[in-house]
Order: sequence, then structure tokens, then C-alpha cells
Amino acid sequence: MNAKGVVGTLLGVFVAILGLLWLLQGTGILRMRPILCIANCEEVVGPSPTWAAAGAVALIIGAIVVAVSVRHSRTP
Repeated sequence: MNAKGVVGTLLGVFVAILGLLWLLQGTGILRMRPILCIANCEEVVGPSPTWAAAGAVALIIGAIVVAVSVRHSRTP
């Protein structure tokens, strides 16, 4: 695996994990308090369809980036 494939795979994994986190929070399965608040931050109460949809899209994009990176790095 070349450096370009490793970077693509790591970036795709990061985006997929972030998307999974957003999806779980948006559906109400996972609840987390805000970690680093600069302004008046409050916890989202209840499910958020917007964050669930954004998480699903990010999860799919991350999985596609991983698949493409792995496929192109194995092709001679």
C-alpha cells in the first residue's frame, strides 16, 4: 500500500466514524454532552433528523473513500 492509499484509507475511516457518531446521536441512540463549548452550548434534546441524515451521508462517503483507496492501492 502506498502513502496515497494509506492517507485515503485513514481519511475515509475518520469520516465514516464521524458519520456513525452523528447518525447515532441524530437517532437518539447515543447521547453525549458538549465537550468544548466556547459559547452557550446545550445538549440536543431528542432525536435530530438533520444530524441523522448528515451522519448517514458521511458514513456512506467515508466507506466509499475507504473502498476506493484500498482498491486503487492494490492495483499495480
